Amino acid sequence: MSHPQSYEILLVPEHDLVPEHDRNAAGAPAPGTALRSAVVAATGDTGASGYPRYAGEGVEADIDPATRTVEALLVDGAELGYGLTVKIAERPGGTAGEPGAPEPGPRPGRDAPDPGDRSG
Repeated sequence: MSHPQSYEILLVPEHDLVPEHDRNAAGAPAPGTALRSAVVAATGDTGASGYPRYAGEGVEADIDPATRTVEALLVDGAELGYGLTVKIAERPGGTAGEPGAPEPGPRPGRDAPDPGDRSG
């Protein structure tokens, strides 16, 4: 069985602190409302939970690809703190790394080029 090669993980407040107008059609917080996000890629390993292991940007997750459920999670080497929950972000065209999925682009504040940089 083929598994997606990457997912975007969102860490969001457990309690409904996200206003309804900041949610997408699936009820998940709209992009930008997460406290932290990370794109995790398949490692080729199976986690302790028995599901494929994904890692990236300080996050390690065991994800059930059939249900898109995060079965185990470490953030910067620690378990998720109280009051937070994890969701997998919906991506137009599929999960990143799947056929038809958009290529990841620069993310403002993280990967975007410095507008004042004239070197390139």
